[in-house]
Amino acid sequence: MRRFAVAALMAVAALGAATVTATVVEAKTLRWASQGDILTFDPHSQNEGLNNTANSYIYEALLQYNEKFELEPALATSWKLDTPLIWRFEIRRDVKFHDGTPLTAADVEFSIQRAMAPTSNMRVYTTGIQRARALDAYTVLVITDVPNPVLLRQLTEVRIMSKAWAEKSKVAAPQNFAAKEETFAARNANGTGPYVLKSREVDVRTVFVENPNWWGKKTKKGNVTEVVYTPIRSDATRTAALLSGELDFVLDPAVQDLARLKQNANLTVLEGPEARTIFIGLDQFRDELQYSDVKGKNPFKDLRVRQALYHAIDINAISRAIMRGVSEPTGSMIARQVNGWTKEGDARLPFDQKRARDLLTQSGYPNGFTFTLDCPNNRYINDEEICKALVTMWAQVGLKVNLNAMPRATYFPKIQNRDTSAYLLGWGVPTFDALYSLGSLARTPGQGGDGQWNLGRASVPELDKLIDAMKSETDVKKRNQLIADALLVHNRNVMHIPLHHQVIPWAMRKNVQAVHRADNRLEMRWVRVN
Repeated sequence: MRRFAVAALMAVAALGAATVTATVVEAKTLRWASQGDILTFDPHSQNEGLNNTANSYIYEALLQYNEKFELEPALATSWKLDTPLIWRFEIRRDVKFHDGTPLTAADVEFSIQRAMAPTSNMRVYTTGIQRARALDAYTVLVITDVPNPVLLRQLTEVRIMSKAWAEKSKVAAPQNFAAKEETFAARNANGTGPYVLKSREVDVRTVFVENPNWWGKKTKKGNVTEVVYTPIRSDATRTAALLSGELDFVLDPAVQDLARLKQNANLTVLEGPEARTIFIGLDQFRDELQYSDVKGKNPFKDLRVRQALYHAIDINAISRAIMRGVSEPTGSMIARQVNGWTKEGDARLPFDQKRARDLLTQSGYPNGFTFTLDCPNNRYINDEEICKALVTMWAQVGLKVNLNAMPRATYFPKIQNRDTSAYLLGWGVPTFDALYSLGSLARTPGQGGDGQWNLGRASVPELDKLIDAMKSETDVKKRNQLIADALLVHNRNVMHIPLHHQVIPWAMRKNVQAVHRADNRLEMRWVRVN
C-alpha cells in the first residue's frame, strides 16, 4: 500500500496536467483494484458483487451468461425438463478440478445441496429447489417444489465445488460469514474455472493464474494469464495508481475524477447503468428500537414515520452533489433492465420537508427522535458520503441520526446478524428478474432464501402471497402482473426507501479491452491486454 501512496503523491499533479506518459505493461497480466477486498473464497458463504466476481474466476456453475446475458452452457452441456418439476442436466465430461480430480455429477449434487445449507448465503439462488440427485456420473436431476420459471438463471450463481476436497478440508458446510467463522475454504480454493488461486493476502493482494487445463481454453476470448487484485480504500490512491501505470483497471473510479480521466489520452472510461438499487432498510420488527432514545416502542413500525424519512430526502441533491450524475434516482427496488420494472412502480414520494415534519408530529414525534444509521464506507459508489447527506437531510426535519460507517468486512456480518436499526444497502439482480429482489428483500423471512436479506424483518402478508405466486407462475403476462402488483404493495408500505440505481464507470489503460456489464462484473475470460 505504501507503494501506491507514493504513486498518489506523484500522480495528483499529473491529473491536473492531464498528461501522463504511457507505461508499458506485461502483455498478459491484468492488475486491477477497487475500494474493498474480496470477502471469502467459499463460493456459497457470501452473496456480494465483488466476492461473486472473484469466485467466478475459480468456480463455475452449470450455466453462464454470454455478452448479451443470454444463457449458455458451462459445466452442463445440455438441460431439459423431464416433468414440470424435474430438470435434467448433462454434465460436461473430461473436466478436472484444479487439484486434478475429475468433475462428476456427485460434485454437482453436493454443491447444490451445500448452497441450500443454513449457513449458505446463496439460498436465494436455490429458491424452489427441493433437492438435487446424481443419476449417474454425468447426469443430475434438479427437483423443484413448483414449476420455476427462473431456475436456469438462478443456477448461474450456484458454483460447483469438489465434494472430496470439501470433505477432506472439513468444509462440507459453507462458512458462516455472518458469525465471522474462519474455514479452510475462506482462503483456499479448488474449482474448475479458468483461473487458479495462487496467493491470498487479506486486505493486501490476491493473485490468480491461468488454469492450463481449463476445458474452455479454446473458446477463451481474452488473453489474461495472470490477475493481480489489490484493494485500495483511498480514491486518490486508486486514481494515482492508474495514472502512473501501476494499475491497468479500476472498477470504481472516483466520480469527482471522471471528467479528467475521460480527457486523458492514455485511459478509457466505460459507463453504463448497473442493475443495482441503493436503498435504506429499517428495523420494522423489534418492539423497542435499538440504538435509539425512544424507549418501549419502535417508531419504524409506524408507516407515517417511514414516509417522513422518505419525504425528507432530496434525492436530486444527492444525485447532483454526491453522485455527480452517475446515478438514476428511483422509487423502485429494481432497475429498468430487470424483468418486472414498470414506470408506475418507479414513482418516488416527493421531497417535502413540511410533509415530513407533519408526519412525525402526527405519529407522536414532534421533536423527532434519535437513531443510528449503519453504512459501509468501501462498498458502493460514495456510500459513506450518501449516508452523511441523509443524516443532514433528516436533521432538517428534527431527526437526530448518528452515522456508524465501517468497512465492508465488518459491515456485512453486523447487518446480516440484524444488529441494526437502519442501514444502507445495494442490491444487484444477477437473474435479471424481480423475484430475486422481492423474495430476498421483502418477503417475510421463512424457509430457504425467503427474506434472507429482509434485515428489517418487515412483513406484509399481501405481498408474501404475490411473491409466492410469482415463484411458480409460468404465464409471462400473469407473472409480470404479479410482479407489478407486488412492487406497488412494497412501495405503498414503504418497506424500504429506494434511493437510486448506480451508473457504473470503469476506468482502464488504453491497452485494456473489457466488456462492460450491467452486473458490474469484470468477466476476466473476455479481457484483453494488448
